[in-house]
Amino acid sequence: MTTLFMYYSYSGHTRAIARELAAAESADLAEVQDVKRPGGFKAFTLGCFAALRGKAWPIQEPAVDPGKYERLVVLFPIWAGNPPPAAHALLAILPQGKPVAVKMVSGSGKSNCREKVEAAIKARGCTVESFEDVKAK
Repeated sequence: MTTLFMYYSYSGHTRAIARELAAAESADLAEVQDVKRPGGFKAFTLGCFAALRGKAWPIQEPAVDPGKYERLVVLFPIWAGNPPPAAHALLAILPQGKPVAVKMVSGSGKSNCREKVEAAIKARGCTVESFEDVKAK
């Protein structure tokens, strides 16, 4: 089964975890990037406000076509208890009908947004294969 790990990382913590997990599964890896990345404090203040409201920020076209893979794993950090705006955009472009595993990365290793994330995935016609909270290293 071909697997693609798609991730968003602002500070690099999620990137490190995504690289490690993808290498362990011999899977492909694709980073999701903001079209325009706000810097520093502004990124988190505006980003957290948008995350709380479930708003998406524009992302760049992924370097690979996720539709070519049989399974997707998405990883993103937690901002204000929610996925960041780029993660909302990522969930909105998931190809229909794919099994999706979710890994939420945070300093505590605990999230409270499972229902929201699963609903966004199911709204795309995908199935939630698994949901895991991962503690950042």
